[in-house]
Amino acid sequence: MANVIDITGLPPERVVFTPSPLAELGAALHALSEPGHHPGLHGWVTATNAALKTDLADRLCEADFLWRSSRSDILLPARPGATLAEELDELDTIDDERFVAAAFEITCSARYTRPTPSPLVDADERARVREMAAARGPRQAAFTDRMLTDPDGLRVWLRRLFEDCEEAFFGDIWRRVGIQLAADARHKTELLRRKGLAETLSATSKALSLEDTQDGSGGTRILVDKLAQGRTTAFASPGDPGVTFLPTSFGWPHLLFSHAPGWRPVVQYPVAGPELPAPAALELVQQRLEALGHPMRMQLCRTLSRGPHTTGELAIAFGITSPEVSRHIATLKKAGLIQTRRRGRYVLHQLDLQVVARLGSDFLEGVLR
Repeated sequence: MANVIDITGLPPERVVFTPSPLAELGAALHALSEPGHHPGLHGWVTATNAALKTDLADRLCEADFLWRSSRSDILLPARPGATLAEELDELDTIDDERFVAAAFEITCSARYTRPTPSPLVDADERARVREMAAARGPRQAAFTDRMLTDPDGLRVWLRRLFEDCEEAFFGDIWRRVGIQLAADARHKTELLRRKGLAETLSATSKALSLEDTQDGSGGTRILVDKLAQGRTTAFASPGDPGVTFLPTSFGWPHLLFSHAPGWRPVVQYPVAGPELPAPAALELVQQRLEALGHPMRMQLCRTLSRGPHTTGELAIAFGITSPEVSRHIATLKKAGLIQTRRRGRYVLHQLDLQVVARLGSDFLEGVLR
């Protein structure tokens, strides 16, 4: 379960760590619209939503498909600016066809890794986008219709929305977290220079890793551990090769990976903090769920949760043979659910309650990542 960024032949200086006001605004807007994803932000979400003026709240609801289910590519700049105004200026330079196609890429495309025509010029794509927008409700349908019929006017409207967000709440946020994100980006850049990319990726997120290809080609790739799978190259944008990493204070548990055709790949990662548990590998979460899927192993876990038992005790208790118990115990142990210790000539098995207690949150974090 991994997304792949092929970085074969990429100079180290083309791997960039830098904060982005626009990307952080996107993360904050997502938290406001989906507070269930961010339990640690409930206090901030409640206070911020309560303080929003009605007009601004209504406009945010109109456009929330750009950041609610997934983050639109236009909110993850590969070349961030120092201020939100600079990034919005850069966004203004994108032509209408590409802007509109990017805005709908995630929420309205089943083939994110393949180029799709802009709905501004392709009738079939326009009809499909409108149909999917209508299924999400009248607000998104109206917003989509405005973007398709008057993209210039809608882009002015959207820029004003982001500027009003900065005035209402995001300006204070950025003054507070921007320093932290810049410090994290500097630290990762220095780590990259001194220790190399593999160690830097590990320090950035346990869901990121570096791998050399096994086909003898001498290739190298970055792996992003997510349920959704994608593949791109650091040369996806021929005129701007590289990979951009954007730290976020509001993003956990999401690890965003933007890899649309023709766009430089971007990864937005949550900055480390003592309150953020290390993400469990998705294969391990799946292995643990599968291990618990057998009814006998569930019964064994019930007994082992109450205290340590030997294989012989479990065989007698459940009326099965010792080899059968051993096979079930081996499966649970391989999944990391069982602790084993020796006492004299006896081997005692016990359920690891902390691991089991984390399983639900590990699963939730995995599907949200």
